[in-house]
Amino acid sequence: MTTTVAYEPFDLAFRADPYPTYARLRDESPVHRVPERAGVPEFWALTRFADVWEAVRTPATFSSAQGLTFYPDEIGQLGIPPTIVMLDPPTQTALRSLIGRAFTPRRIADLEGKIRTFVRSRIALMTERAAAGETVDLHQLLSSPLPVFVLADLLGVPESDRAAFAPWVAAITRVQNDGFAVSDEPGGLQAMAEMMGYFTEAIAHRRGCTHDDLLGALVAAELDGQRLSDWDILGFCFVMVAGGSDTTASLVSHGITLLTEAPAQRELLLADPGLIPGAVLEFLRLESSVQALARTTTREVTIAGVTIPADRKVMMVYGSANRDPREYGDTADLLDVRRRPDRHLAFSSGPHFCIGSHAARLQAQIAFEELLAAHPRITADPAAGVRHDSMFVRGWVSLPAGDLSDLSV
Repeated sequence: MTTTVAYEPFDLAFRADPYPTYARLRDESPVHRVPERAGVPEFWALTRFADVWEAVRTPATFSSAQGLTFYPDEIGQLGIPPTIVMLDPPTQTALRSLIGRAFTPRRIADLEGKIRTFVRSRIALMTERAAAGETVDLHQLLSSPLPVFVLADLLGVPESDRAAFAPWVAAITRVQNDGFAVSDEPGGLQAMAEMMGYFTEAIAHRRGCTHDDLLGALVAAELDGQRLSDWDILGFCFVMVAGGSDTTASLVSHGITLLTEAPAQRELLLADPGLIPGAVLEFLRLESSVQALARTTTREVTIAGVTIPADRKVMMVYGSANRDPREYGDTADLLDVRRRPDRHLAFSSGPHFCIGSHAARLQAQIAFEELLAAHPRITADPAAGVRHDSMFVRGWVSLPAGDLSDLSV
């Protein structure tokens, strides 16, 4: 007997391997209603690429202003004004324009030397531990520290303050992975308050004197004579930490895992390292760090013959859309480092296309260039790893190396 397919982000088994269910949802129920349950009102899920692509590019119908999860009071839980990711045009457009003047691809590219030096130092540490017979945790030793280092450098956090910054990032990442349920996260509220207090003082200092960092650039940014408020800058700091740390870390770890499972694809990268930038996009497509985020309908809308009422949360299931054979063909579930898709949704699209995408891609590109150059046969052991227990983010807490012989060379 064929069972009815259901989108079950609350189910641990589903979260461990959502892809078979995604395939059935795309075929059998691409616009899927999830009934009300305790604490979560009725919501809907879009799983086909074309539907998600259109929805995220139509903010007038699919609004971000009511939060990005299916929880009803997500913004109130945060205890701060709505951030840029929880605003709609035209307010979001103006704020993004101001931020974009500071958060430029050139500013990110200027970090390349620092990132490369940092990655090499982490690889050296991994090699040293492997030679000593210790367990080498790829996620904890390389993937996770990398974006924390980049965030601290971008925001102008001095070396003397980074011992405090790293735990803030870790706590806020856990809050984000739990769907911003900060009241349920031990230390989450305290970490947010401490980080916001720290950056409030840093902003005040930069209003008094110039600093050549992203925070200083945000303070100085102007559009038609208008500058960002303290709350705008604080909100952006929060978005960078919540959205730019663990997602990038998981991108690196996912890539290592995918290459472990597809050794022929690894050989292609070893033969032609010029394929690595495109491979990073392929890693993102196959294992989207952000699996799903919500919008709220502003009006009744019909998609694929199914009508969604107004004022309903609708999950944009990026993890499913990015594997849709209707967009990527029969090999949609397979790694192909030579694939050059015209479109993908790992960074969303439209007004909320990830403003930190350049930084994430550069970090991953450098990580794989250096890792494959130093240890071309390194593998991961995902069976021994620990995944996040999250309804919205797919990633790792721990990912041990597999074959350590190459690391100890």
